[in-house]
Amino acid sequence: MKIVAIIQARMGSTRLPGKILKEVLGRPLLEYQIERVRKSRFIHQIVIATTNKESEQPIIDLCNRLSVAYHRGSEQDVLLRYWEAAMRYKATVVVRLTSDCPLIDPKIIDASITKYLSKINLYDYVSNTIERTFPRGLDVEVMSMKALDQANREARNIVHREHVTPYIYLHPDKFTLGSVKNPLDVSSYRLTVDTKEDFQLIKRLIHYFSDKKIESVTFEDIICLLQKKPEWNLINSHIEQKKLEDII
Repeated sequence: MKIVAIIQARMGSTRLPGKILKEVLGRPLLEYQIERVRKSRFIHQIVIATTNKESEQPIIDLCNRLSVAYHRGSEQDVLLRYWEAAMRYKATVVVRLTSDCPLIDPKIIDASITKYLSKINLYDYVSNTIERTFPRGLDVEVMSMKALDQANREARNIVHREHVTPYIYLHPDKFTLGSVKNPLDVSSYRLTVDTKEDFQLIKRLIHYFSDKKIESVTFEDIICLLQKKPEWNLINSHIEQKKLEDII
């Protein structure tokens, strides 16, 4: 078995171009994310899945500097890009992450993988996004290579292909789904980076925890801080997340 975390990443962004390489304390956001994913106890390899566009070269340069594998593929057909990356690096289990989550928690990644492995012959897909109890920015999706392969073969809707996994989680008749939930619903917090306001909050959080290794900061640490400093949460609480049904 080979568990591969594939992080989709590109320089383009409608709201905040180049966001994943914006720097805080001299390090790009994507580097923070990679170092946190490396803390996972289960992931055998990290792969950055980017596009064939020349503008992605700074991402490739970062991968080379950090000794991280990468794959270049279609910009719009992200499902195909994932499938190609998974095939290239011989994944049997795929962990899907997105590059707008610099503070992703390896404990949540491992909890999701643990649930998947606990009934590996049952689950096709396990995620903490099926029923949201975690903040945006901590999204984890774990799926079998078989499920990813089936989605790549059968998905025809362009939105399903762009967003990779809707064909799986919208077809519980074809795939067995497992949900990972937090005991306390803290989904109202926003730890993703999609706008300048999001970046300001993440920047403030990284600066606050700079006295300790940021890779060791848990999402509970972050939520506890935001509960003590509710004014920080107001920085980006007004940002609306795009919904799949709105795109379709």
